[in-house]
Amino acid sequence: MGAEQHKKSSEKRMVVIDGNHLIHRAFHAIQAPLRTSSGEQTNAIYGFASMLLNILELEQPDYIALTFDEKAPTFRHEAHEEYKATRIKAPDELYAQIPRIREMITKFGIPIYSKEGYEADDMMGTLATKAEKEGIITHIITGDMDLLQLVGPKIHVIFPHKGYKEPLDYNAEKVHEKFGVTPHQIADYKALVGDVSDNIKGVEGIGPVGASELLTKFKTLDGIYAHLDDMSETMRHKLVADKEAAYFAKSLTKIVTNVPCEFKKEDAETDNLDYLALSRFFEHMEMRSLLKRLHKIIPTEKLQTEGQMAMF
Repeated sequence: MGAEQHKKSSEKRMVVIDGNHLIHRAFHAIQAPLRTSSGEQTNAIYGFASMLLNILELEQPDYIALTFDEKAPTFRHEAHEEYKATRIKAPDELYAQIPRIREMITKFGIPIYSKEGYEADDMMGTLATKAEKEGIITHIITGDMDLLQLVGPKIHVIFPHKGYKEPLDYNAEKVHEKFGVTPHQIADYKALVGDVSDNIKGVEGIGPVGASELLTKFKTLDGIYAHLDDMSETMRHKLVADKEAAYFAKSLTKIVTNVPCEFKKEDAETDNLDYLALSRFFEHMEMRSLLKRLHKIIPTEKLQTEGQMAMF
């Protein structure tokens, strides 16, 4: 959904950003180790800021929020010791830039949501669900396919592409086109095929095509196991052998949408963005090209007014 479509809609819109994903994407998108004159590396900071400006310009949201994972283990890690154990640790050069990125987010005036024991995915699901109940359209910006299970009439999942200049917008039709199942079937789909990236085992011998066919016919994981007698002996054997693994996988991939948290949409209004503070941050970090872009997408009178207020 482009900017012109947004302008024509009277419905309020919110953007919820997967901060961890955007940071990693920004870091790897800019291979050159950009540095300030004092030697501070800034490629992830610059890339993150650039994508945020692209998001604000393209999405033109009424509300914006950002989520991060906590360092403490989540309920998934406690349930499954090997959960995400095979993931490669990001380089120290990336982690060194995160404090600056969080500082910049504060300068933007964007609220950050996280909860110990839960993942950013769960927080995104919770914020989107809360917004949905208030009739707000939410775009979840992430690179995690698990979030596709949240897609509905008022919730889209957007994958950044080319610095968010050509984002991939997943509605229910796009989800079905890619996986052959509905958004509500994604957790059951993952329960069958597993998730290598998260080190989650599914049902051995059942791949994407088989999972899609089973869910098209029997709708849910429960429906599949309730109709074992209707299947071939080979398929039945696979499902019975890994039934426990399938249900365990579903418990790990299912997004929590009721994380205990206080969300006030007023705190996430884009009118709260502190453009003057952000302008000064870009100047300090020697990101003058971003400073020019900021001035292009923010009304000049707003910057002038805030600048005059700061003088008193």
